[in-house]
Amino acid sequence: MIRDARVLRAGFIPKEIEHRDAELNHLSSVLEPITNGEPADTAIVTGPSGAGKTCISKFVTERLREEVLDIETTYVNCWRNYTRFRTLYQILDDLGQTIDIHRQSTPHDELVDRIQQYDGPRTVIILDEVDQLEDPGILYDLHSLEQFALVCIANKEEELFSRVDDRLVSRLRSSEHVRMDKYHDEQLYDILSARAKWGLDEDVITDDQLYRIADAAAGDARLAIGILRTAASEADREEQETITDEMLLDAADDARAQIRQTSLDSLTPHQQSVYEIVHEDGPLGPGAIHERYRDAVDEPRTKRTVRTYLSKMVQYNLLEAEGTSRDRQYSVVTEPVSSPAN
Repeated sequence: MIRDARVLRAGFIPKEIEHRDAELNHLSSVLEPITNGEPADTAIVTGPSGAGKTCISKFVTERLREEVLDIETTYVNCWRNYTRFRTLYQILDDLGQTIDIHRQSTPHDELVDRIQQYDGPRTVIILDEVDQLEDPGILYDLHSLEQFALVCIANKEEELFSRVDDRLVSRLRSSEHVRMDKYHDEQLYDILSARAKWGLDEDVITDDQLYRIADAAAGDARLAIGILRTAASEADREEQETITDEMLLDAADDARAQIRQTSLDSLTPHQQSVYEIVHEDGPLGPGAIHERYRDAVDEPRTKRTVRTYLSKMVQYNLLEAEGTSRDRQYSVVTEPVSSPAN
C-alpha cells in the first residue's frame, strides 16, 4: 500500500508547495541578495502550528542551494537547542567548525568569536521555534553578521518581541515579516491528495476520507499528514487494500497522541515544571502557577517568561485556557477533539 514512506513524514519537503505561493515568493525575495554575495535582511516567519512555516523555510533555502554553489544552510530547532551554547554549537557544527570545541569547557564567548570569524560561504541560518530560546541575545550576536542570513520562525511575533531587549526589538520590527495563516479545509485536502498520490498506491483512500481528515485537522497540516500516515501504516500492517473509516478514527486519536507526546518531550526543564504544576493542581491562574513554580525550581524565570511558557503550551494543545486575561485559568488538555470518521 505504501509506495514512498518519505512522502508521508511530517518533515518531508515536497517538490512543490501547495497554497503558499505568496509566502514563498516573499521569503525568496528577502534571501535573494545572498545569491549575489550581498547581505540579506532577517526574515521573521510566523503562524500557528501546522501552517507550513518550517516547510517553506527549508524549501526556499534548498532552492537557493540548487541555484548557487557557494551558499550553505543550517537548521536549528531552538526547542531542543534552547540554550545559547547549544544553538551556537549547532550552527558551528553544521559549518564544520567544532572539531576542537569541548562541550563542557568551551566558553560562550569563544563560540561567538568563532562565528564572527567564519569566512566560508554565505550561510542561511534557520532558527525554528526561536521564541523558545532562553537567551534571545544570541539573535543580537547573529543579526549584525553579514555572512549570515537569518530566518526566525515563531508562532507569534509579540511573544518573540516581548523577550528581547530594546536594542534588538527595533531591528526585528524592521525585518521582513512573512505571516502565515491556518490552512482552509480545501487547501489541506489538496496537500493530503498530493501526499496520497505520491506516497500510496492508487484507490487506497477516497476523496471523501481525505476531506474528513482535513476537517478533523482544523487547519493543521502536521496533524492532517499524521492522520494519513498512521491510517496507512495500520492498513499496511494488516495487509488491507484500502483504508477504512474505522482505521481513520483510530489514526486520528493516535496522531494527536503522537504529536502531543512529541511536544511534551520537547519541553525545557522549566516548562516541564510549569506543565506538571498545572497537571497536578490545575485549573490555576498565572499567579498561582508562578508561585508554585518559583518554590519548585532553582533559578526560577520571571512571571512574564512563565506566561510565555503557558501561551506556548496552549498553542501546542498541551494546556487550555479559560476566562479573560484578568481571571484566566489553565488546565491540562485531556479530551480528544472530533475525529474524521464521525
